[in-house]
Amino acid sequence: MRPLHTFTVKPSLPPELKRLHELAHNLLWCWDHESIAFFSRLDPDLWEETNHNPVLMLGQIKQARLQELVADDSFMSQLEHAEARFDRYMSRKAWFEREHSAYCGQSAVAYFSLEFGLTESLRLYSGGLGVLAGDHLKSASDLGVPLIGVGLLYQKGYFRQYLNADGWQQESYPDNDFYNLPLELERDPKGTPLLIKLSFPGRDVYAQIWRADVGRVRLYLLDTNIAQNNRDDQDITDVLYGGDLDMRLKQELLLGVGGIRALNLLGFDPVVYHMNEGHSAFLAIERIALLMKKHNLTFEQAKELARAGMVFTTHTPVPAGIDRFPSDLIGHYWGFRYPELGLNHEQFMALGQQNPNDPFEPFCMTILALRMASYSNGVSELHGHVSRRMFQGVWPGLPVEEVPIGYVTNGIHHQSWISGDMVDLFERYLGPRWRQMPADQEVWDRVERIPGAELWNTHQRRRERMVAFVRRHLREQLEQRGASKAELLAAEEALNPEALTIGFARRFATYKRATLLFRDPDRLIKILTDPQRPVQIIFAGKAHPHDNPGKELIRQIVHIARRPELRSRIVFLENYDMNIARYLVQGVDVWLNTPTRPHEASGTSGMKAAANGVLNMSILDGWWAEAFTPEIGWAIGSGEEYTDYNLQDHIESNAIYNLLEKEVVPLFYDRGADGLPRRWIEMMKASMRAICPKFNTHRMLQQYTEKYYIPSCMRFKSLSEGNMERLRNLVEWKARVREQWPKIRIEAVESDIANETGVNVPTSVWAEIYLGELTPEDVKVELYLGAVDSNGEIVEPRIVEMAGKQQGKEGVYSFVGSVTFTASGLHGFTVRVIPNHPDLVSPFEMGLVLWGTPK
Repeated sequence: MRPLHTFTVKPSLPPELKRLHELAHNLLWCWDHESIAFFSRLDPDLWEETNHNPVLMLGQIKQARLQELVADDSFMSQLEHAEARFDRYMSRKAWFEREHSAYCGQSAVAYFSLEFGLTESLRLYSGGLGVLAGDHLKSASDLGVPLIGVGLLYQKGYFRQYLNADGWQQESYPDNDFYNLPLELERDPKGTPLLIKLSFPGRDVYAQIWRADVGRVRLYLLDTNIAQNNRDDQDITDVLYGGDLDMRLKQELLLGVGGIRALNLLGFDPVVYHMNEGHSAFLAIERIALLMKKHNLTFEQAKELARAGMVFTTHTPVPAGIDRFPSDLIGHYWGFRYPELGLNHEQFMALGQQNPNDPFEPFCMTILALRMASYSNGVSELHGHVSRRMFQGVWPGLPVEEVPIGYVTNGIHHQSWISGDMVDLFERYLGPRWRQMPADQEVWDRVERIPGAELWNTHQRRRERMVAFVRRHLREQLEQRGASKAELLAAEEALNPEALTIGFARRFATYKRATLLFRDPDRLIKILTDPQRPVQIIFAGKAHPHDNPGKELIRQIVHIARRPELRSRIVFLENYDMNIARYLVQGVDVWLNTPTRPHEASGTSGMKAAANGVLNMSILDGWWAEAFTPEIGWAIGSGEEYTDYNLQDHIESNAIYNLLEKEVVPLFYDRGADGLPRRWIEMMKASMRAICPKFNTHRMLQQYTEKYYIPSCMRFKSLSEGNMERLRNLVEWKARVREQWPKIRIEAVESDIANETGVNVPTSVWAEIYLGELTPEDVKVELYLGAVDSNGEIVEPRIVEMAGKQQGKEGVYSFVGSVTFTASGLHGFTVRVIPNHPDLVSPFEMGLVLWGTPK
């Protein structure tokens, strides 16, 4: 039965506790250990029952308990301290204001993401992408970066995982209760919810706007589950990554187009838009439409201006993970807006196609984002290379190494992932700067000050707590499955709190190879069941609901774990979330990662483990390819890539067994007279010193700010100054260059090199170029030279700009460059022509390059 009237019931807090509402509704508490301890003190059992949600807890706590707290001098003193800490944090001058005050402006950067992982009680994430986005916002708050987040508010979010009796993954979708979460509904002065509107074919779709306060950063979330929409449209924000292509397109329209409209409705006009993955790339089209209308610009002019303030981060290293939509679906949802943009269907499709001349090529959101962004990046050094290789076709004729996709390696937000016990150690021996300046190497060098016994005892406590948590969690799993009393008793004896413990927890995609460890079961059993040096493994992770091969990996692990000799040594934890992740990265001894290289874009779970003193053992993929040295952990293989995957699994599983048998297990159990594994502790310290200052989101966000946000902001403002003459000139210049480019010819290339030359002997090269109606100022002519490999290709090229002057023949210019070769061997050179203009971010952004070819 539907109600006649709805209203919100809020907790009745005594006046003395009124600020608890404010403290609970700002997610600052989720990364501040003192705040977590403070809320837990209200009612420890209720804190756990509400899944660490202080808003829900305040709504359920008994009134008598609140009165007890008011009368408790100790608690009231703690509350006063919490309020002062909160006020200090919210008002302090942070890094951005100190270093970049000239660029301060309200919400200068808008960060769009389809998922955000902030805390386990706010289920708006599925895995690493969302958790990274959440950590991005937290570091923006800590650093004072003027950033706002934009996403969707899912009624059910990602699924809850449980296993049936056979170990097969099942999914359930419990509702998120928005009114009992740290969220506020945005309303007008009369109290009416603010609504944005999108026009869909034959109807309008509305969304209301919720706000989550993440420290000093605001996250706005769109929700279509309202009465103004029909049932199908109410479900647009029902499930994260649910439904078919049609539903995905509607979600991405809501995020990109609706997100900009929500910001405008709220009074924000960000200068820079950061697209976290291609899901939000439609925001570029909406921004172009708004700029066309606001400034009376053509589509090309508005596109150039919009591009100036666009940043794009790709997280996907495999083509199968990228959203592509068929032509008819794009036409269905965008066709009615073509006249507004001044485009036809083919022109619109070309924005998201690698080859616009192929009418059967689908519309790719990543290509749209790449074309619309001034700056694009992968999320690790290796992933930057993989991305350049994947999307080389967007810039035809350009060598892989020059494709304009850079990289900013991911990081983690330390305070969200480091255990309270470790925090106490850091406070005593590293000082407060580990929180404020986690990218400072000097801070982490102080890890050497921590006495080995204290570090080890702290880690031992975390392992013991993790084992206790795992036993409770296993018992709950078994009870829900209707297990026998014997099985329940066995769960209480699972794992040994003193044994070497390996953790493997991540999304169960097949390329992550969760069962690689089981390729030789007998050898593994021998390692795990050694009575003198026991080893145990904890698995956790979800497979996508439609990924049956991933579900099969989970089923295999569950069946192996049921073998009598392994029953207490291998466990699988259901419903992996941020809470389980914290227990594991804080409590295991070794973090195992076995992706098929180069399919791991970055990965961040190993960084979280390392910050807690856990050692990594991983394939050299993603971030570990940058971080690894033998002093801080173990590499599985040497970075090889295979075409025979069966051979690869055989070689790399053997490498894991060899590492465990010969290095990892002996090192862990090599104890001195005092019972301490001294060499293991040395590796823990070396790992923290090397990994913590580099692989954190403070460093990451500072890089984004200085490499991308500030330059984008400056470029957007520069192009939009005055009557936008600079913008109009750039667009006219690009049109003229594109028109003339097919006419350009490299007519002759000569050099003073015969068949041989000497090392360090000056050499000159001349080229005659026909430029048509262009001038030497419109182009760069470059020598592209280097050693030649066995395939006849120039490798590790050196690029030298050639100087030009006009010759007698009309339109033909002579260019000359001088070089010397510093090493012997077979070398070669060619000549190329590329566009040149002071307002280009990259000379390759137009996708134009003319190469000299052998005659």
